[in-house]
Amino acid sequence: MTGQAQEFAFFPAQVVGTCRLGPTMLRVTFGGAALAGFASGGRDQSCSLFLPHPGQPEPLLPHRDGEGWFAAWRALPASERAVMRSYTVRARRAEPPELDVDFALHGTDPDDPSPAGPAARWAAAAAPGDRVVLLGPAVADNRSVGFRPPEGTRTVLLLADETALPAVGGILEWLPAGARALVWIEVPDAADIQDLSDAEQVDITWLIREPGAPSRLLTSLREAELPADALYAWIAGEAGTVKALRRHLVRERGLDRRAVSFAGYWRRGASEDRLREEAYGETS
Repeated sequence: MTGQAQEFAFFPAQVVGTCRLGPTMLRVTFGGAALAGFASGGRDQSCSLFLPHPGQPEPLLPHRDGEGWFAAWRALPASERAVMRSYTVRARRAEPPELDVDFALHGTDPDDPSPAGPAARWAAAAAPGDRVVLLGPAVADNRSVGFRPPEGTRTVLLLADETALPAVGGILEWLPAGARALVWIEVPDAADIQDLSDAEQVDITWLIREPGAPSRLLTSLREAELPADALYAWIAGEAGTVKALRRHLVRERGLDRRAVSFAGYWRRGASEDRLREEAYGETS
């Protein structure tokens, strides 16, 4: 854990502003002097965000140093300890030190029958001055960046749903001029479409998912013509869909599994708390 303490650090911050990006997405901008040490915000840089429960002035973390913070955090009652969620850093600025995190507001609309999670509820009500803590990179090259195309890559393939939309935006901004990218992004509403890139070599296909319908990403990928070589794929979104997309690329398309980076950002029917319980045997 010594390496982790050097690679990542805790950063107290506060909300400085919010911006609605569409029916599903809300951008929250965090600021604070401590964020001057937050070392990376490009590509699909992820961080852990600690949020307070309603009525708490700040997220409750027993301590923020050394190896024991996670065990101490887990030992607290779930109704009191800080809500911990993983998010992509959409953008980072040095002066003043700020960073943007985009939230998917599933379940916060009165007409949405799905239940809202604690992070979505917090984001929907976020206001300047609200205090949070981030666990993020203290060094620029860190293991929380998954997008790493190998040398010689000529085409990048990006497959994502709305939860990975911030990462796609960060990746496209990071790509060198002239890089070729084939992108499929699925969102629940046409108004969630964003202007991510106008580069000539970036081809973005937006898919609108009907309420209650399965993902359209796999069907669209099966119908697509892909380059025969020097292709690197990055996939993120719902875990089951990610698994199916990766299987198609490796088994049916013959893509080297080492040329496919993938991440399940969420799993249908399971909250992040539930996934953590499964991983660590937590029952509180």
